[in-house]
Amino acid sequence: MNRTEAICTGPLPAAGLSRRMFLNRFGLGLGGIALSGMLGPAPALAGTPPGADLGILGGRLHHPARAKRVIYLFMAGGPSQLETFDYKPLLNERQGQELPESVRMGQRLTGMSGNQASLPLAGSAFKFNQHGANGTWVSELLPHTAKVVDDLCLVRSMYTEAINHDPAITFLQTGAQISGRPSIGAWVHYGLGSDNEDLPAFVVLVTPGKVDQPLYSRLWGSGFLPSRHQGVQFRSGTNPVLYLNNPPGVTPASRRQLLDRIRELNEHAAARTGDSGIDARIAQYEMAYRMQTSVPGVMDLSGEPESTFEHYGPDSRKPGTFASNCLLARRLAERGVKFIQLYHQGWDHHGSLPNGMKVQCRETDQPAAALVSDLKQRGLLEDTLVIWGGEFGRTNYSQGKLQPDNYGRDHHPRCFTAWMAGGGVRAGCVHGSTDEFGYNVVDGGVHVHDFHATLLHLLGVDHERLTYFFQGRYFRLTDVHGRVVKALVA
Repeated sequence: MNRTEAICTGPLPAAGLSRRMFLNRFGLGLGGIALSGMLGPAPALAGTPPGADLGILGGRLHHPARAKRVIYLFMAGGPSQLETFDYKPLLNERQGQELPESVRMGQRLTGMSGNQASLPLAGSAFKFNQHGANGTWVSELLPHTAKVVDDLCLVRSMYTEAINHDPAITFLQTGAQISGRPSIGAWVHYGLGSDNEDLPAFVVLVTPGKVDQPLYSRLWGSGFLPSRHQGVQFRSGTNPVLYLNNPPGVTPASRRQLLDRIRELNEHAAARTGDSGIDARIAQYEMAYRMQTSVPGVMDLSGEPESTFEHYGPDSRKPGTFASNCLLARRLAERGVKFIQLYHQGWDHHGSLPNGMKVQCRETDQPAAALVSDLKQRGLLEDTLVIWGGEFGRTNYSQGKLQPDNYGRDHHPRCFTAWMAGGGVRAGCVHGSTDEFGYNVVDGGVHVHDFHATLLHLLGVDHERLTYFFQGRYFRLTDVHGRVVKALVA
């Protein structure tokens, strides 16, 4: 499927075709035919059932895929790399000393610490030990993650331009710091379609009750893509998806009859106007109807054995917790959901960092590691890409007063750590490095656009060729940037 076919989403209407719509559909479509011939055929997606939703690529991948699905564990707030994966003993040796200007090099600071009279270096309050075949340094806060470190691809050299939460999270989730662009999951659904007609291709799970920087539904929205590509949030409780259940007095038969009549009206309107948004509306109605029976089954954990709950930790028995959501992510992956996004807030530690990190790691360490090992044991890790990380890192100096047993860290976009597992990434790999102060990337930098390009590459998609025509130009997840980081690929 060529890039210009993204704008030719429906049949040419018999009536009501404006001059603008005619030129948009017909003129650019001819260019698409020529471009398709130049690009040549692409490898087909193996094992695709007839009639499946194949996305805009039509099941024709740009190159063989290493991953079929993605589980993204997003740690909202910016976890400190210096307390988790980036061991810097020099900071402990120089505890309380001023951050050297030769290290900072005039880089901007946030208004929260930029006016401090002093920027005292703060070593980690936690011990680090080496684990796995390669002796990878991991904090004592993450004992379960340390046990699966040989399955991880640890990236210590992530960096971004965004220095505040909202633009930084928006950047990681949509490829742009300004809101309005499609999310990663929406791009994946748009390009690759769905492997399960009874469940959304893009599902979102948010840990409830976490007080921190706000999360917005636009982070999993479809932007300018058709609305059917947006993420669907699943919640704990009796109504996992809002407004999905039939109201009192409405039977499944009457609901089906109502949807059939609405569909007929929508199809008539679509044929008359050629509005692709109407087709998306029809698809959403039908998906909602099928989800009435499919969602309760996937959300019901009562059939899971006792050993599974022990593996994911005691919180996995409590609906809505991060541990429970990790278990649900595995169940969704088993059922062919293409993109599963988990959000866990609470990592924004401007003060009381030692206590805050203990809480966050206690909530996330065991379930995240269990998800990796559970997928591996079931043979799913090989083609499931698991990602863990936040929107930026934390400073190597203390925000506010540095105390012997307490300190905080400000936002730091210059370097942070993320990890990936499965889905074709290099297991047991530690990629990139920062300087001895943990302030700047010195080797193997991975920009946000590079991360997105690599993610799509693992799914069999060339990030430069998955585009959508909007407001006079072609857009893509990586905008006009990004490179595939081949060192991360097995």
